[in-house]
Amino acid sequence: MPHFGLIDNSLGPEEYALQRARFHIRGGKRRLRQGKISTGLITLYDAVVSALEWYIASPERMSKLRVDEGEDLKDDKTVFEILRRSGVLDASFDYDEFNKLIEKSLEQEMPDYDYRDILGKFESFMTTLGVMPFDENELPPEDPSTF
Repeated sequence: MPHFGLIDNSLGPEEYALQRARFHIRGGKRRLRQGKISTGLITLYDAVVSALEWYIASPERMSKLRVDEGEDLKDDKTVFEILRRSGVLDASFDYDEFNKLIEKSLEQEMPDYDYRDILGKFESFMTTLGVMPFDENELPPEDPSTF
């Protein structure tokens, strides 16, 4: 993964998840540019999971969400639905569509897949959450040998 050995383990859960999401964004986009489409998409999925973890790690943000009793906050789809229900997210990013694409990516390489549309939706989603934009130069340098 693009963050191995780069994240300071002394960070609290909120900052750790944010930095992990950003590492995965940078690494996923690099892999897409390199033609490693399936791996790039899977890496972006990891960024989504980390971004959702980051969002709910903040007591301030969490206090504004409409969470129903018994909802599993460790399930990314549930957290996504909570954010939609709470008005944080709109319908521009289709989690189910993205998840189906990731499942396909796990099964096969997709060298001819045109990822530009889903990448645009992904970046809009990350911007809405507050994970993007960020200055990639503020992250520790990536080890390109990480696949």
